[in-house]
Amino acid sequence: MTCSIVSDSSCDLRMNGFEGGSVLFETVPLRLQVGEREFLDNDELEIPQLLRAMAGEKAASSTACPSPAAFAKAFEKGDRIVCVTISSNLSGTYNAAMLGREMILEEHPEKEICVIDSKATAGAMILLIRRAKALLEAGGSFEEICAQLRLYQAALRTCFTLESFDNLIKNGRMRPLVGTLLHSLGIHVIADATPQGTIRVAGKARGELKTCQAITALMRESKDCTGAEVILCHCENLPGALKLKEQILKDLPVKSVELFPCRGLTSFYAMEKGLIVGY
Repeated sequence: MTCSIVSDSSCDLRMNGFEGGSVLFETVPLRLQVGEREFLDNDELEIPQLLRAMAGEKAASSTACPSPAAFAKAFEKGDRIVCVTISSNLSGTYNAAMLGREMILEEHPEKEICVIDSKATAGAMILLIRRAKALLEAGGSFEEICAQLRLYQAALRTCFTLESFDNLIKNGRMRPLVGTLLHSLGIHVIADATPQGTIRVAGKARGELKTCQAITALMRESKDCTGAEVILCHCENLPGALKLKEQILKDLPVKSVELFPCRGLTSFYAMEKGLIVGY
C-alpha cells in the first residue's frame, strides 16, 4: 500500500526538501499572474525574480488556484492520500482538491483520500504535513488518522508581519498614502489567522524589536506554547527571521523554531521581508 501526502504550493515546503522515506510527497503549484507574465509556483521558481517583476508592475497582480484535474493527477500516485490545502477562506484551492478527490474516487473507489483545510498557510501546513507523515507511517485506521489531523489542525495557529505594502495598495486594499506613511515610519502590520481561516489585523509595531515582541505576545495570548514546534517562514529576510527566532526562544517555552524561505504564493502576499509564523 502506497501512502502519499499532497499539498498546494502555499505550504512553503519544497518537494526536494521533503524526507518522506516510504511516504510520497507532491505539491500542486498555484499560478501567479504579474502583468503579462505568469509564474508557476514550483520548486524552480526564483523568488527574487518574482518580487522584481511585481515591483515593476503598476497594475494589480493576481493568483490562480490549481485545477481539480491537477489534484486528481497527484492523487493517482497513492492508495492512502492525505491532502493539505491553504485556507478555504483565502483561496478556491480546497474546493479544487475536493473536486479532484471526487474525480479519482469515481474511477478508483478503493482509494482512501482525506482533504484537510489547514485554515492557514505556510508553516502551519508544514506542521500538518509532518504530522500526516508520522500518522501514515504508524499505520492504523485511515478514518482515525484523518480525525487526529483535524484535531491537530484546530490547535494550530498562524500569525505574520508585513513590512512592504505595495501589493495591498495595488490590489486596492490599502490607500497609497497610508502605505507610504507606514513604510516611512518603519511601522509593521501584525496579523493572525482566525479559527475560521480568515485574516485579522491584530496591531502595529514600530521598529524590529517591538515587532518581534508584539508577535511573541500575540503567540502567548493565542495558545499555550509550551513544547510547541514553530515554523517561521520568511520572504527574503533571513536576518529578520533569525531575530524573531531569538525572541521567540527567549519569550516562549517552545520546543523548537525552524526557518523556511517562502515559496511563490506566500511571497506574493507577504512581500519582501514578510515573516509568517506557524505554531
